[in-house]
Amino acid sequence: MKEQNYKSHVFYYPPHHYFFYGASITVFVICGFGMYKYAEQRVLWIVITVLMILIVWLALMVRQHYALGNQNRTVRLEMRLRYYILAGKRFEKIEEQLSFKQIAALRFAPDEELLPLIYRAVNEKLNPDQIKRSIISWLPDDMRV
Repeated sequence: MKEQNYKSHVFYYPPHHYFFYGASITVFVICGFGMYKYAEQRVLWIVITVLMILIVWLALMVRQHYALGNQNRTVRLEMRLRYYILAGKRFEKIEEQLSFKQIAALRFAPDEELLPLIYRAVNEKLNPDQIKRSIISWLPDDMRV
């Protein structure tokens, strides 16, 4: 597995991001071509296009809703545990001052950098991108959805 850092931390799932979206775009192009080439069947092509839009939308919503909802809970629990181990205190008071995106960005910080970065994020109101850019030694997350 290649080293993970700020520039390489985005994850793509090839069957979904390349095959499914590629096939969907191809069908949209075919439908667009069919609407103009076969004017007498335009309604049929519009119906197929609307069905494809619904299928793509549904696939996105189901995939995102379940996977990311579960992952978000896991990230919060991980940060609570790490903070408790490092600081000996509960994370909930600090967690109330941070958005989930800030908490998710903090998870890439190694233990040595985590506490100072948490306090900086709270005091300076760092946004998630600023938090990620502040990390010196990136802690990879190879199990993302």
